[in-house]
Amino acid sequence: MQSSIQTDRQVLRKQLLEKRSHLSAEKQLQASYDLVPIALDIIEKQQAEHIAVYLPFKHEISPLVLVEELRKQGKKCYLPIIHPFSKNNLLFSHFKANTPLEKHPWGLLQPKLDVRNVIPTSQIEMIFTPLVGCDKQLGRLGYGGGFYDRTFEQNPKAIRIGLAHTCQCVEKLPLEPWDKPLHHLIIAK
Repeated sequence: MQSSIQTDRQVLRKQLLEKRSHLSAEKQLQASYDLVPIALDIIEKQQAEHIAVYLPFKHEISPLVLVEELRKQGKKCYLPIIHPFSKNNLLFSHFKANTPLEKHPWGLLQPKLDVRNVIPTSQIEMIFTPLVGCDKQLGRLGYGGGFYDRTFEQNPKAIRIGLAHTCQCVEKLPLEPWDKPLHHLIIAK
C-alpha cells in the first residue's frame, strides 16, 4: 500500500510533467542558452574538472550548449548510462564529440557502454541533474526510479545542480528521508 507522501509525489510529478510538456521549442532553446553563464560561474568557483551532465528527455532543459563551452575550456563531461546489471544504478561515461549513442528501451539516449570510457562515480566533482520538480529549499523531485538518489549516496561530495523551468518550481516538495537537496538550482526565466 502506498503512503500519502508517495501518492502526493506521483500526482505532483504528473502535474509538473504536463506543464513542462507545453513549453515551446523556442522557450526550451532559450533556457539552454540562459543557464550557461550561471553554470560556468558555479563551475569556475568550484574548480570542477569532471562534470556529469545528461541528455534531455521529455522536455528537460538541455545542458548541451553548456557542454560545448565546457569542452572549449578543456573540462571533461560525462553522461549517465543505466547500469546493465545493477538495478537502478548509473554508470558515467566520458562524453566526447564522437561518443556513439544508443536508445535505451525506456526511450532515452545514452552512450554505448564501453568500460574504457567509464569513470568511477567517486571521481565526478559536479552533477547537473535532470528533475521533474524543485522547491525553494533546493529540494529535487525526480522521475521516481531513485537513480540519482543512489548516485548522490555513492558520491556525497559531488556538487548537485538542478536545471529547471519556473513551471517546475513549487513552494514545498513532499520529500522522503533519502532525498538529497541540491547545492544549486538554476531556474530558466
